[in-house]
Amino acid sequence: MERASGPRVVIVGGGGTGGALAHDLALRGIRVVLVERHGLTSGTTGRHHGLLHSGARYAVNDPESAVECITENRILRRICPGSFEENDGLFVALGDEDLDWRDRLVPACEASGIPTRWLTRLEALRLEPLLNPRLVGALQVPDATMDAMRMPLRFFATALANGADIRPYTEVVGLTGSPGCVTGVRVVDRATGRQYEIGGDIVVNAAGPWGESIGRMGGVDVPVQPSPGVLVALRGRLCNMVVNRMHKSGDGDIVVPQRALSIVGTSSWVVEDPDDLAVPEDHVQRMIDEGSKLIPAVRTATIRATWSAARPLIGERGASTGRELSRTFKCYDHATEGVEGLVTISGGKGTTLRGMAELTADVVAHKLGVEEPCRTRETVLLPHTAFHHARAA
Repeated sequence: MERASGPRVVIVGGGGTGGALAHDLALRGIRVVLVERHGLTSGTTGRHHGLLHSGARYAVNDPESAVECITENRILRRICPGSFEENDGLFVALGDEDLDWRDRLVPACEASGIPTRWLTRLEALRLEPLLNPRLVGALQVPDATMDAMRMPLRFFATALANGADIRPYTEVVGLTGSPGCVTGVRVVDRATGRQYEIGGDIVVNAAGPWGESIGRMGGVDVPVQPSPGVLVALRGRLCNMVVNRMHKSGDGDIVVPQRALSIVGTSSWVVEDPDDLAVPEDHVQRMIDEGSKLIPAVRTATIRATWSAARPLIGERGASTGRELSRTFKCYDHATEGVEGLVTISGGKGTTLRGMAELTADVVAHKLGVEEPCRTRETVLLPHTAFHHARAA
């Protein structure tokens, strides 16, 4: 096999986290090549509902994730101007049980730094006339809507402009090196079938729910639980704000406006294979049944599409649904397990991709002896169109 010249860091995975990491490392002057087996953002990144989380959804039971979300929510609005519909969100109470949850949610949001505002029934209906008229009130939070693919492309575009080498349709089929030391990846070009090796001082496994299989190539165990969830796109914009049910996270309890569509989600189960993305009919029906409790028009709206996406959740195996696991993220330096040159980042959400990249870049820079600090909190990203212009050029 032909051996390509080796950049210093090889990133495996072309989702949002991989793109944000390429951007961060490039700003630090580190040479980067990123490989993705399909098109960029074709995995979990391009399949979620497009919610920029305020963190309120996790404030009660997963406060670590809540703080991560509100922190990154504010940073992303600053560095990606124009990428979000800054429409806010409502947590809607439909009865006494929901009001009991409010009594836990409001102080939890306050503790996590998430601003809230209580709205009466009439105030909520003025903002969202199609809400269930039986609601008793709603809590306003700084949720927002984003394009699940265009926002991450801004990270790729800026990484490209700073010298990163981005290679979609390049599948990793093995890791190179010796026992206990990873020195690169063996890849196949899916367009031509050509196989070659890419060397590097460090390989970063940013493959999301596929991270376990990449880790296995290096002889390490990555505790990823792929957790698919079904989403349903309905024709028509049934709300202008993100609408959530005011209760513990459950199936079909969120409606996200996306241009002329409304996305209802999600269910949750766990699988061994993240490519096993079924769309069970009963899950679709559950989205409609539960979503219509928030917005009755969900019941009669035309279904535009249904799909599922696998969350790359971290934690001990054995969970029956992804709701039992935290939405936080973790970076693993596998040198602690006796395998040098391999680092994994997993967990998290689309909202926290930049923070995940910062944590990982700090680990990588330290291992390489690079003292450049992170600059992604303030660096305004190029528009997503710059990515396509750069590729064409």
